[in-house]
Amino acid sequence: MEKTFHIRSEAGRQKFSQPRIALVHYWYFRHRGGERVFDVLADIFPYADIFFICYDQKALPSNLRHHKISSSFLNRLPQVKRYYRSLLPFFPIALEQFDLSGYDLVISHEAGPAKGVITRPDTRHICYCHTPMRYLWDMYHKYLSSAPGAIGKLVYSLSCHYVRNWDYQASARVDQFVASSLNSAKRIHKYYRRDAEVVYPPVDTTKYAIAERPSSDFYLVVSPLVDYKRIDLAIEACNRLKRRLVVIGDGEQARSLRRIAGPTISFLGFQPDEVVSHYYSNCRALLFPGEEDIGLTPIEAQASGRPVIAYGKGGVLETVKGFSPGMYSVP
Repeated sequence: MEKTFHIRSEAGRQKFSQPRIALVHYWYFRHRGGERVFDVLADIFPYADIFFICYDQKALPSNLRHHKISSSFLNRLPQVKRYYRSLLPFFPIALEQFDLSGYDLVISHEAGPAKGVITRPDTRHICYCHTPMRYLWDMYHKYLSSAPGAIGKLVYSLSCHYVRNWDYQASARVDQFVASSLNSAKRIHKYYRRDAEVVYPPVDTTKYAIAERPSSDFYLVVSPLVDYKRIDLAIEACNRLKRRLVVIGDGEQARSLRRIAGPTISFLGFQPDEVVSHYYSNCRALLFPGEEDIGLTPIEAQASGRPVIAYGKGGVLETVKGFSPGMYSVP
């Protein structure tokens, strides 16, 4: 029997006959690559309801605010955006508390946890996965080594053991995995033993332009300042070569990276899209020193007509034309 229901749009209430759709994302506190992909999913399914483990209303773009949004009990904790990553042991129960029994299609979107929601037997659950959680799987020992003190390491290892087992079991709840790159698909197969279709993430290349006379007197990094991005390597290289480097982005490593930066390094913090576009168009090259699932900034830099100097592993091998291992010389 066909279901009929009412939905709200900008034009007012209208009556439609269509499946009910839910979009599930992990957390939304900043507007980074993963969030940009999720924004597009929300545009593709404008009448879908959205579920976050936790989020900041102020961080949401206007297109998301028209959706019905629900969050987990973790979002009610005071100042949660300062320590949400420390709530790792509570993510499974937070996701499983979402009531998705009224939905015909569930699309979970993750580089963190999202696929662990529970659906009806006849609900189609598609997971768009950038990578299995790094801090549980391929980068577990690196994150463990950075945990503070013996007690911190013990708590982290016990938490990860519990959540890792849950994460693997939760992968069986997904009907179809979709990966953001061949690199991501390999990780999904490695850790979940599941095949994944590859659908590359959208990038609006029309926002970027090739400068008529680029200044080309500086190198550029556009990235969250977190450990696995390896921004320290870009800074150390430019320190040694005395080359100018502009770093756009913010994150937990900002203070430590500023400490190792020499006089030729400039930190601009988080910047709006139009500012980032200007720096893309005028840089000598984008530096991309980390191993990424796919990496959107190399695509954006190339859309601006600028070359990319990257670490020769991961998703960048699928997006930078002419890249070959061994091309490590600095122009």
